[in-house]
Amino acid sequence: MTINTNRRMAMYAGVAAIAAIAGAGVAWNRQAGHGKSGIAAEVMQAFWAAEFDTPTGESLSMSAFKGRPLVVNFWATWCTPCVEEMPLIDVFFRQNQKNGWQVLGLAIDQPSRVRQFMGQFPVTYKIGLAGLSGTELGKILGNEVGGLPFTVVLDAQGHLIQRKMGKLSPEDIRKWAV
Repeated sequence: MTINTNRRMAMYAGVAAIAAIAGAGVAWNRQAGHGKSGIAAEVMQAFWAAEFDTPTGESLSMSAFKGRPLVVNFWATWCTPCVEEMPLIDVFFRQNQKNGWQVLGLAIDQPSRVRQFMGQFPVTYKIGLAGLSGTELGKILGNEVGGLPFTVVLDAQGHLIQRKMGKLSPEDIRKWAV
């Protein structure tokens, strides 16, 4: 097998694992109580275990984001409200990264489209290529309908601060750093 075939097989295995975890997470969220984070511990464990490629081909591990506040924004190049809110998110990141804030945009889109988009409209925060597995990840975090944009904000301990379906407003973002 070539490196590309091995990488593709690993990606498919990762997508399958996230889909399985997502199904269990949705069922768990519907039936179980939640801890302080508002998200079941098993779901958060799966979240922190996820890995994605970046548009430049690097590997991006969710576990690298543990221990500091984190904004996760699910978006796509074809989603007008997603694209419209990206500059607002980028300003938040540039102003607050010195305070420990991290931002991750998870693209629910084809990698080639994301690469082309990022070449034209770069942001300073990290972008992960989540594809369809990103939709499943969003579902386990509370986006049961799979709509975009969808944003989750976690504090340094991994507790849920905010969950927002739809385009972010400046007021939404002001609440994060309080």
